Amino acid sequence: MDNQHPGISQHTVNLSRHALKQMIRVVHDLQNLSENPLYPSKLSKLAGIAQVHAQNYSVLMAYDFHVTDTQEVKLIEVNTNAGGLWLACGIEYPSKQPLPEKLARQLLSTFIQEYQLFIQNVQAKPKLIAIVDQLPEQQFLYPEMQGFVQLFKQAEIDCIITDPSEITANNSALYYKGQHIDLIYNRHCDFYLASPEMQVIAQAWQQQSVCLTPNPRTYGLLADKQRMVDWSQSELLAELFSPKIVQRLRQAIPKTQILGSLDQNTTWSERKKLVFKPTTGHASRGVYIGDKLTKGKFNSFDPQTTLVQERIKPSITITEDNTEFKTDFRLFVYRHTILAACARIYQGQVTNLRTPNGGFSQLNLTHSI
Repeated sequence: MDNQHPGISQHTVNLSRHALKQMIRVVHDLQNLSENPLYPSKLSKLAGIAQVHAQNYSVLMAYDFHVTDTQEVKLIEVNTNAGGLWLACGIEYPSKQPLPEKLARQLLSTFIQEYQLFIQNVQAKPKLIAIVDQLPEQQFLYPEMQGFVQLFKQAEIDCIITDPSEITANNSALYYKGQHIDLIYNRHCDFYLASPEMQVIAQAWQQQSVCLTPNPRTYGLLADKQRMVDWSQSELLAELFSPKIVQRLRQAIPKTQILGSLDQNTTWSERKKLVFKPTTGHASRGVYIGDKLTKGKFNSFDPQTTLVQERIKPSITITEDNTEFKTDFRLFVYRHTILAACARIYQGQVTNLRTPNGGFSQLNLTHSI
């Protein structure tokens, strides 16, 4: 069985309804946490641009999980500009094949809700949406961006796909070739808008003159990897949640610490039980599994920008042709709404879309626990 399209697996993956319910509870708990007005003040470090308050949230977030042999779920990562929704639905050509009708309707409504929240008008609808990424035509998920264009077009919303260098400002408003931009769908991986090419957007965000989604505020509260360190501190959760929810999140969140806060010799000796991640990485870049780590690479880590996380082994999917794949699970989310759920199967150290016959896989929900 060969992949019809890179990134889409023809295999299905079993997931118990029990595990799925656990994942959904974690999503709801963390969203509630992010919307708690006391939460930001409890964080160890919140980037300046993330302290800009906004009326809107972030579209198409994703929560990635592993599932243990005992069907306990473990949160691996939170993403604020998650890609792959069309692939997760098994759609090879997003510009030509629409999403399932219900999902398309839900997804479109999240963008409209974001704009309505931003301008505080429940009747409003954006006229022009700009999908922004670095050299978008060169991105693996560029076809997905084209799928969004079609989705918005059907709702009579104009949409362009552009590199941030093509966006200009006039009196704090943003424009693309003279057209006023109402909403930016940010697919760029500069989450805090720190790079030179993102400064026009950063300034508009700071002045709250454009609806930006996802945005630095939500990234800072939920997806910055430093949050996993904060959530590993039981005191923070205990101050904001009931004991029942604290216990639930403790079970679901792998213990995460900054390398510089640990004894280096002890950490090295225990490395096989650990994963090492850069605080600013994405798409599994710079992630090292401890049992594959050399002493030289370990010594090269920046102690202040390297996370040390309890290793949670991915579950294993054995396909009908007896091929073994590592497996993780992704929920696509808008606030408390679960838009879609899927698996990603792969071989190698970390999640990837390069494994032959691996990639995004559809789920077969089971009743077994």
